[in-house]
Amino acid sequence: MFGSIKEILDKCESDGREFWRVILEDDMSDRNVDENESAQKMRELWDAMYQAAKGYDGSIKSASGLSGGDGKKMEEYIKTHECLCGDFMGKVITEALKMGESNACMKRIVAAPTAGACGVMPAILVPYYERMILQNINVEDNAENNITTDYGDNKSNNITTDNAEQKDKDTKAKKEADEKIIKALYVAAGIGEVIARRASISGARGGCQAEIGSASAMSARALTYLHGGHETQIINSASMALKNLLGLVCDPVAGLVEVPCIKRNVGGAVNAVSCSQMALAGIESRVPADEVIDAMAYVGDKMDETLRETGIGGLAGTPFGKKVADEIL
Repeated sequence: MFGSIKEILDKCESDGREFWRVILEDDMSDRNVDENESAQKMRELWDAMYQAAKGYDGSIKSASGLSGGDGKKMEEYIKTHECLCGDFMGKVITEALKMGESNACMKRIVAAPTAGACGVMPAILVPYYERMILQNINVEDNAENNITTDYGDNKSNNITTDNAEQKDKDTKAKKEADEKIIKALYVAAGIGEVIARRASISGARGGCQAEIGSASAMSARALTYLHGGHETQIINSASMALKNLLGLVCDPVAGLVEVPCIKRNVGGAVNAVSCSQMALAGIESRVPADEVIDAMAYVGDKMDETLRETGIGGLAGTPFGKKVADEIL
């Protein structure tokens, strides 16, 4: 296992391998599995993440009554075409809300890297995955071959066609998108591993910066890789994403992973997209990645325990937070 980003990059350079490949081989060594077993496990995680996104139910509420339905509201708002942030970012916001609510409603999710931050990565990967599939399908053939693609509740990219040749093209497009996503997950896992070893991914130890911050950095890396960024850009995107969320406290109202956790998933996802775009534009992080991670560890150690997942300080300590805690607990 790697203890620094520099160590991984040095390994990439010495072995002449891509970042994702180095992390895959590290997993093979760490878990004593072969390449197929490692990749299959990652595919299972991606499938669970994707199915969780598609299984969202906007009609249910969490047991506390604090969460539920916001993902559906955002989805409906996007359909009005009044969303200022554009279609892709609108979907990012929507998916983050959906996954956070699904977690609060005890639905199956993928902790990436934690349950509290489970909405950040799928918020980026699911819309981008569907975008990749659509780009690989001949748009001019859509009407002729009866191809339909839907984005909405419990729908994936539903592709139907009467043309056998087009079916083959669609299947190939999906396979290529799947494999690209798997590689992106390894890219994300690389920095997640370093953060976990060098600092923490636990809100109880490092505050929400350790959860949403780590998820945002991982997601920025994945998105930058998917969008064709080179290694320097990929690293810069993660460094900027983590820097932006340094000092973020973990203050769950009534100790539940709902308020403000769900909407912070949105913040982490939007931050990841912004930092990825800056990195792809050539904007650099002045502070090296490993030093940013060390700074996060320092801030987490200095953070008062009332702001580290105890449900005491911050928003949890407001009159509203105390009232909810009294009613629920």
